[in-house]
Amino acid sequence: MRESKVVRKTKETEIEIAVNLDGTGSYSVKTDIPFLTHMLELFSRHSLIDLEITATGDTEVDHHHLIEDVGIVLGEAIERALGDKRGINRYGFFTLPMDEALISAALDLSGRPYFVYRGFPQFKTLMGIEFDLFREFWKSFSYSLKCNLHINCHYGLNLHHMAEGTFKAVARALRVAVSVDERVKGVPSTKGKL
Repeated sequence: MRESKVVRKTKETEIEIAVNLDGTGSYSVKTDIPFLTHMLELFSRHSLIDLEITATGDTEVDHHHLIEDVGIVLGEAIERALGDKRGINRYGFFTLPMDEALISAALDLSGRPYFVYRGFPQFKTLMGIEFDLFREFWKSFSYSLKCNLHINCHYGLNLHHMAEGTFKAVARALRVAVSVDERVKGVPSTKGKL
């Protein structure tokens, strides 16, 4: 089983995340930000990665610390669970319609972090959360997972649809990338290492 558990405690946040990459999308998620909790639940369901998450933080100061740190720990937990990455597909991409919004996510579990996030509005708030904090979440996630992650909002009007579409699109792309293909011998790279 490709599983891991990561605990991170700082003066600002306390986070514990357990993942099972070969799960069924079952989850138990508790954070101090209800909207983030909902996004992580649907991320689990659409990626088929089992998630157990407890995350508390200084949300009375700002949402930034908790949202960013959850991204860091989630990426690290998945990266650890991948182990040496033998047999994985490595690449995944998905374009997801969410009502009027259309979101694309593409990723490469290359071991080389890079992050692109385009087409999303700035200086907006959603459920009291600065919308740009979702960019911080995915940036932290991609650097901890050591993956190349591109997220594009082709168009959209509703912020909730854009945020939810992003979590679902990344989840679906990751579902493909972490899947094992029995035809792949070793790691999927001519270098022999990812």
